[in-house]
Amino acid sequence: MTTADPRSRNLPHPVRADIRLESVLHALSDPMRLRIVRELAAAVGDELSCSHFDLPVTKSTTTHHFRVLRESGVIRQVYRGTAKMNALRGADLDALFPGFLDSVLAAIERQGERLGEPRRTAG
Repeated sequence: MTTADPRSRNLPHPVRADIRLESVLHALSDPMRLRIVRELAAAVGDELSCSHFDLPVTKSTTTHHFRVLRESGVIRQVYRGTAKMNALRGADLDALFPGFLDSVLAAIERQGERLGEPRRTAG
């Protein structure tokens, strides 16, 4: 079950009870989506607009990545005026899969260090 009002600009999101591990794992299996999650985590509680992300893919592909993350329950997207804002659903993920998100984020950092990638920060 997803929550959305068909008459508004609210986007459908799975309710916490409907978030499934296999959907979250699928969403996190793509490097671009991991990059989005990493940047949102670095934002520490702040929302970031879709335009904040400078991904090396087309706009339609970027939209697809955000949709996969939203529909899996990894992020929440809301409209603020004309901007679509994004935030991690950390509390929901931690309630369902304790320690999972922190472990994934730590693994992303270790991999980046191992591969010599620059650290990503919000801003």
